[in-house]
Amino acid sequence: MQTHFSPEQLTDPATARSNKILRTCVHCGFCTATCPTYQVLGDELDSPRGRIYLIKEMLEQGRPADARTVKHIDRCLGCLSCMTTCPSGVHYGHLLEHARTHIEETYRRPVTDRLLRWVLKFVLPHPTRFRLALLGARIARPFARFMPDKRLRAMLDMAPSSIPAVSRNDDGQVFAATGPRRARVALMIGCAQRALNTDINDATIRLLQRAGVEVVIPHSFGCCGALTLHMGDEADGRARARDSIARLLATEAAGPLDAVIINTSGCGTTIKDYGHLFAGDPLQADAARVAGLARDVTEFLAGLGLPDRVGDAGLGMRVAYHSACSLQHGQQIKSAPKDLLGAMGFQVLEPADPHLCCGSAGTYNLLQPELSDALKTRKVATLQALAPQVIAAGNIGCMMQIGGGTRVPVVHTVELLDWATGGPKPAAITDA
Repeated sequence: MQTHFSPEQLTDPATARSNKILRTCVHCGFCTATCPTYQVLGDELDSPRGRIYLIKEMLEQGRPADARTVKHIDRCLGCLSCMTTCPSGVHYGHLLEHARTHIEETYRRPVTDRLLRWVLKFVLPHPTRFRLALLGARIARPFARFMPDKRLRAMLDMAPSSIPAVSRNDDGQVFAATGPRRARVALMIGCAQRALNTDINDATIRLLQRAGVEVVIPHSFGCCGALTLHMGDEADGRARARDSIARLLATEAAGPLDAVIINTSGCGTTIKDYGHLFAGDPLQADAARVAGLARDVTEFLAGLGLPDRVGDAGLGMRVAYHSACSLQHGQQIKSAPKDLLGAMGFQVLEPADPHLCCGSAGTYNLLQPELSDALKTRKVATLQALAPQVIAAGNIGCMMQIGGGTRVPVVHTVELLDWATGGPKPAAITDA
């Protein structure tokens, strides 16, 4: 693709990086075949190729974002399926980040949009605030039909039927390996996940301990920055990322780390990209160090090895595996979760069109509820067609999204692996 940025424009590092990305695109259109929003809407401007043209025009002209451009960029899930498909290696994810940041810096959103985005940034990255908000949403849910904004109704619908007890596995604790220590890791305990499902971290810790891993929870760990970065607030996202890097390096200073373990794949994609986020910054080396240590829990266990199976818990159970976009496209981890489940005796099933997003995508299901719901309906239908006994996923957002559309229990992959190696039966299966 030809670009026409001026020499002055290219002195800006972000613009120079986007220029290189744009020049990589060859207009082939392969990305349209795997873009979820294009599949639903059929509009070229709601495909990666169409959005690339919009971004190019906006950045080249050096103008503020307009409503038309914002509409189509906002509709992008950021699922990165297009990057898996692209034969030219176009890093659409980095281009999208630049566009979102430019939009937030130059476009004046309607007041309701600004208020909603402020609420999401104020609440979601803070587990205590999020838990209180979930409690309020449960109380207000009977009145959802009276809400004038579909996005507000989506926020109320998101609230789980019960709010889990506060986990005791938090803030600076160290969990010793069972038997000889084979590795020492820091566990990213997430932010929204701590409010929505505390079983995931508990299962992760038990599973790693049985595998001979010492697990350390960093002190006062907060949001990695993913949530606000996805909404285009680069300043807030970078501030949260800086704090995460400092706390992880402090943990490493107390003893060498073999990995930083992540069990929320949306966070994993962001953390593994910290080197890019801080390119040219004095923090770049530290950011790259943390990014280099980051491992999805299934990625780490695929290399280290699982503990032995205990008894016949879940043996032969039909498991429909949903591959989160941030795992299969963002981190290119595709076989490890399925291989681990299969090694533990589960019957792993994969739905049709596994590359398509479920519609969660961070805060997308709250900001674009109609499109999100269409994608959820499609994804749930393909999963239920497998007649599974349980659905497994590696990301809390996907679990909440899919769980809202089916009665089949939805659990995290580590909960099944923990159960098979001696842990408790996942609560979602027990309650089903």
